[in-house]
Amino acid sequence: MSSKPISVLITGANRGLGLEMVKQMMQSPLNVLFACCRDPDGPKAEELRALAKKHSAIIKIIRMDTADRSSIKQAAEKVGSLLGGKGLNLVINNAATLTYSNVADSTPEAMAKEFNTNVIGPMSVIQEFLPYLRDAVKKSKVPGMSCEKAAVINLSSILGSIESRTQSFTSFQTVPYRASKAGLNMLTACAAFEFQKEEILFIVLHPGWVKTDMGTADADIDAHESVQGMLQVINSLTEKHNGAFLDYKGQSIPW
Repeated sequence: MSSKPISVLITGANRGLGLEMVKQMMQSPLNVLFACCRDPDGPKAEELRALAKKHSAIIKIIRMDTADRSSIKQAAEKVGSLLGGKGLNLVINNAATLTYSNVADSTPEAMAKEFNTNVIGPMSVIQEFLPYLRDAVKKSKVPGMSCEKAAVINLSSILGSIESRTQSFTSFQTVPYRASKAGLNMLTACAAFEFQKEEILFIVLHPGWVKTDMGTADADIDAHESVQGMLQVINSLTEKHNGAFLDYKGQSIPW
């Protein structure tokens, strides 16, 4: 991560890639890390609570359900009170859901659920935390765009790449997930254009096929390798990457 202490917010931080990000970011200089999850007191957040106890000066666990706009709004109010006007440098939209079904079998309910969490959720997070990103830009003395200044990283997937669909559809018939990630990609591209003059950077990042609950044990890489690569990419971002679709190695992915 950055050599300068920054403030970070991660959604879905209690397990998988989100939790691994929290772990690895503790090796970098941070002012504060807001680790967001639906049920901070539940059994699935036990490891996150242990990390927060160990790094109590930096990690702040925030209750947030990205499928619930009111929950996002309440989380933003809590984060704003803790920031105290200092601004938020980096938002990582990691929380997501995945449904396995093809076009013939997909239901409207599955599609709506996927879009609510994977597209509307990140959009709502961007909207609610935008004032704090703008605060970070105002207070920054760093030229150009970077995660040191203000950035939003939306974790997507190569499965949302329309151009690459034929290479993986037989193995991954996840139509609601694919459609939602393609939607997230467009949301990110539009945001990159809309907020370019405000110097808030937006990119889409593919973590690879990772051994997590969502990625399954058959995946190519583990969470440590994926997150290590993604953090290196995040740390290297400049204005030339604004609106890009990259993988965890920094390689461009076709839309």
